[in-house]
Amino acid sequence: MIHIVFNQVEVELMKRVIDLDNDLQGSVVQIKDDFAVGPLSELDTEEGWNARVDWWKQISAGSPYSMDTADGFDDRKMVAALVEQLKNDPEESIWIWMGQNQHDVCGYYWLIPQLKAFQGRIMVLYLNNLPFINEKGQIFYPSWLWEIQPKEFLKAKKLARPVTLSEFEIDPDEWNKLVQENSLVRMLEGGKKLAGKDETFYDAELLKNITGEWQKASRVLSNTLNRMKIKTGDVFIMWRLKELIRAGKVSAEGTIDRDWKSFDVKNNSAKEAVPAEADEITE
Repeated sequence: MIHIVFNQVEVELMKRVIDLDNDLQGSVVQIKDDFAVGPLSELDTEEGWNARVDWWKQISAGSPYSMDTADGFDDRKMVAALVEQLKNDPEESIWIWMGQNQHDVCGYYWLIPQLKAFQGRIMVLYLNNLPFINEKGQIFYPSWLWEIQPKEFLKAKKLARPVTLSEFEIDPDEWNKLVQENSLVRMLEGGKKLAGKDETFYDAELLKNITGEWQKASRVLSNTLNRMKIKTGDVFIMWRLKELIRAGKVSAEGTIDRDWKSFDVKNNSAKEAVPAEADEITE
């Protein structure tokens, strides 16, 4: 049994779940790329894939993550290894775990066409609109797997079902629609339905957390990630912050293309007076 998750924190979470239930024994692998953001055009070609890699490298400037090589998040190689495992072992199966969020669902849509040859051996657990018990004993509806206690997964495993032949036929159509649309942001609208959004989709969330007084950009990033209801990754949010600076909507003090702690920001539209010299961006 091979368990697939879509977030790094869920790799360790799933290992803890496996420790609680011998029936779930198996390996855990992660789809690392975040297909809910960025270009999707022609990812089945080297040119298209490299264009996506280049985009990630561009927006990751100054981040704590290494983007020196494409291998660091080239999920194609991991999927190729999974396919080889399934070919070599007819008893092997894959369990895809998904939370109710655009990140997991986009990853699922990218993955599923590549596993069509193994219909009947690919299981899916989509934990959408399902109640769980949190650490305080309260009922809640999680959007992400990492919000769920390990012991709660023992009940959730009963929901595992094979991806149907119909889904293998229809789900790629949803992915192809997103590819043709090629918006930079994708949002979950309910069930497994996704819609493209403009790259500025999260800007309002950022601006809510930038005051008229100087703050560390890293603090603004942390506050935004913690407070926003619809989550996305830190690299994308920091890129949007830099774009707001370049557009003159936010002032910066320091060097914005070094590390994330190297500059401060403040909101130009806030009530506090903004000195003229504060509008200059130091690159």
